[in-house]
Amino acid sequence: MNFFDSFAISASGMSAERLRLDIIANNLANINTAGRPGDPANQPYRRQVPLFAQQFEQAINKPRNAASCSFAGAGVKAVGIVHDPNPPRMVHDPNHPLADASGYVAYPNINVLNEMIDMMTATRSYEANVAAFNASKGMILKALEIGRN
Repeated sequence: MNFFDSFAISASGMSAERLRLDIIANNLANINTAGRPGDPANQPYRRQVPLFAQQFEQAINKPRNAASCSFAGAGVKAVGIVHDPNPPRMVHDPNHPLADASGYVAYPNINVLNEMIDMMTATRSYEANVAAFNASKGMILKALEIGRN
């Protein structure tokens, strides 16, 4: 692995965390989106969660037999976005226009506290990738200074 591979790994991590932050913001923006219980045409918003996987690239200059096959890490990639399987939160509000015959309205099962914790975790992960990117850049600059002298 060379120095430039570390840039790609950090950049993929930053992109993944940006996607995660976008999805968290979308979840929080739709926290009060109501729906009618049991009506497939008028369901409430469902919380979304990103799925990530480690991305591998086979080293090009290595032989391809099983004993010496090596893989260089290439970062992380978004595999997909899935909906939270938890049922919606039911609130009794008979005056709401989307209330069912029993007076219940379906709201997304989104916990603000969990979303904020996920947001802080994604922000810290993004900052860690920026720090790794800057550390790699600093090492390359020092190596160039050594080569210049």
